[in-house]
Amino acid sequence: MRAMLSRLFSKSLDIIERVGNKLPHPATLFALLTLAVVFFSWLGDLVSLSVLHPVDGSNITVRSLLSPDGVRWFYKNIVANFVGFPPLGLVLAIMIGIGVAEGSGLFVVLIRAMVLKAPKQYITASLVAAGILSHLASEAGYVILIPLGAALFYALGRHPMAGLAAAFCGVSAGFGANFLIGSVDPVLAGLTQSAAQILEPTRTVNPAINYYFMFVSAILLVVVGTLVTEKIVEPRLGKYDGNAEKIPIEEITPTERKGLIYAGLTALFVVVLLAISVIPENGILRDPVTKGVLHSPFLDGIITAIAALFFLPGLAYGIVVGSIKNDKDLMKHIIKSMGSLAMYIVLVFFAAQFVATFRHTNLGLILAIDGAKLLEGIGLTGIPLIVAFVILSAFINLFMGSASAKWAIMAPVFVPMFMLLGYHPALTQAAFRIGDSVTNVITPMMSYFVLIVAFAQKYGEKQGIGTIISTMMPYTLIFLVAWTILMVVWIVLGIPLGPDGFLFL
Repeated sequence: MRAMLSRLFSKSLDIIERVGNKLPHPATLFALLTLAVVFFSWLGDLVSLSVLHPVDGSNITVRSLLSPDGVRWFYKNIVANFVGFPPLGLVLAIMIGIGVAEGSGLFVVLIRAMVLKAPKQYITASLVAAGILSHLASEAGYVILIPLGAALFYALGRHPMAGLAAAFCGVSAGFGANFLIGSVDPVLAGLTQSAAQILEPTRTVNPAINYYFMFVSAILLVVVGTLVTEKIVEPRLGKYDGNAEKIPIEEITPTERKGLIYAGLTALFVVVLLAISVIPENGILRDPVTKGVLHSPFLDGIITAIAALFFLPGLAYGIVVGSIKNDKDLMKHIIKSMGSLAMYIVLVFFAAQFVATFRHTNLGLILAIDGAKLLEGIGLTGIPLIVAFVILSAFINLFMGSASAKWAIMAPVFVPMFMLLGYHPALTQAAFRIGDSVTNVITPMMSYFVLIVAFAQKYGEKQGIGTIISTMMPYTLIFLVAWTILMVVWIVLGIPLGPDGFLFL
């Protein structure tokens, strides 16, 4: 029976890999989706497709992009669609700060310090936590932390694959959680805002909208990831009997330690400065009229605070350790960071056209209204609906790796649909982040999956894709259950997901 289930699972993964490999490049996919919107807008206009707006009772009809007005609108708005796409400016701004923190070496040393300085009994937990924290950097988690985890476990006489798995689960299966706000948050928030504006044109979504839930999720995943590693994965792996060469683990140098201290003091200074501007009732970044924080310049410009929390500590660290000697070094790190966004910018150009045309033609609004009616008709609302959406997101993630590409497709459909059912965009986004994370470690479509296999093969040539998937499957299943339960409890208790991140409208 066990052998049969193993073969069945193996065949399922083969199908996933084949289907995923046949998908076009994400940018091409968005170009094709835009063409599909053009076609269906023409068809919807031809059959006079319409629906009543549930709020004001107005009649919503389809605008054809093949009509003279539609062609003129598309022709003159291609650049505006691209430049006005909310995630673009947010990501470019935050990457200035992240580029300095990453280029100066702060991220890498911070991760090493977290792992190497942890007591032996907390090594597993520190690896998982460092993996989650590595979401702040673009590649540090995959390229540095995962092989470091394997080498560290090996040096301690534990199975290196268990160390690799612990780091991998934090970096990848815990992708939707974090202790701090990183570069993925403005991307998702911008896409959520664009989708919400299909229904409410004035709706804004800030990058911290899921922060409370993310933070608690990070703590949960550290605990669960540690237990899965030590109680399930490591006992299953048994004792390592290979003869792989032990990789020397670089300790933190005195200069690096001094750099960390100065970076920490600089970060503290920024936090105090922000607190002074927000906590007092007459704080300069509070709303000047209501004196509130919820809809204030502070939250409207939160990306500035986040960028400063990366830029200034990164600059301080770089000056101390010598990785930033002058303004040319500083600009070199920023330019390198911006250079890594080339693929993202191309993707955004096509994604922006899809989202804009989907909204302009009213297809998104009509689909949302009819979809909400359908869900109400079959009784799929409340917690069962949110759980079903988490599972759907996890399933789609098996075939399509990019979180931003998936959300750019899913958000325009599900965000307004769930808004019509009374759910805040923050809840829909949080549910997506759970599903989008947990299956990362078992899908060959994840962009770093091959790299993980290469790391594993240093400790045994026979360790291939099947080895990685079978090792990581417990994390996927248990993370999915535990994280979904956390969301259900969160909804039952009615706790906001973040600043201005309510559960219901």
